[in-house]
Amino acid sequence: MRADLHTHSYYSDGQLSPEDIADMCVKNGVGLCALTDHDNMNGCAEFERACRERGVKSVRGLEISAYTEVKVHILGYNLDCSCAEYKKFEKFVCEGSVNRTADILSKLKKRGISLTFDDVLRERKCSLSPVHTMYVARAAARKGYSSSPSAFYGEMLAPGRPAYSAVGRPSPEYALEVIERCGGFSSLAHPGRLELSPKERYALTERLAACGLRGIEAVYSGHTEGETAYFMEVAAKLGLLVTGGSDTHYPEGTRAVGTTPFTPSEELLSALRVI
Repeated sequence: MRADLHTHSYYSDGQLSPEDIADMCVKNGVGLCALTDHDNMNGCAEFERACRERGVKSVRGLEISAYTEVKVHILGYNLDCSCAEYKKFEKFVCEGSVNRTADILSKLKKRGISLTFDDVLRERKCSLSPVHTMYVARAAARKGYSSSPSAFYGEMLAPGRPAYSAVGRPSPEYALEVIERCGGFSSLAHPGRLELSPKERYALTERLAACGLRGIEAVYSGHTEGETAYFMEVAAKLGLLVTGGSDTHYPEGTRAVGTTPFTPSEELLSALRVI
């Protein structure tokens, strides 16, 4: 069964609705898909319903944007979002996103870029979702400060850039704790994008495995064949299950739903409770 276990809707920084993603699964022959919006699961019920109506198997998930010495993304699948630990996490990331946005806007103002919090909130589709940094980029582009949101993000908001902020980010260890306590399955997202040396990247993965990490996204739209092979080896060495996904945000392009060929193992399907 072809699967895509890493997708984003407009409940975070994607441009697609959950229903759009389900439609793309049908169009591109994806039989199993996970919605993994950043730091929230607000679109999962809508996604599950849309997939069920189209005969596509679904997994509810999220991608936690954590920070240690670098930005680290942890995918979480099948969390019980009604449990107390998830509610506590939800409050933490929402409050953190507000504080981080305020920090970003302050840094931008010092550089002559004037955006209000309301400007940013106008870019958010769901009022319950955390305030994503890409909303700042979209607001800036809309007000003419850049040619596009992606250009503004790269110039001002990415790690190491003038207005970057890690305020309110959870640690990867806390992300893993939340996923485990909520009965979920964790996987390290796009390890090839970690801004670390190969030795440091392995050490971080090993450290997270010791903290309960259960999978690694070895199959990823942005990985080279060599990177995929290497992370498959890392998975085997550390006893991690291999996950895979497109990381789709847009309807077309190299990261569209199902463009990354991935067939989950029986062990992974069992861990994800896919029947």
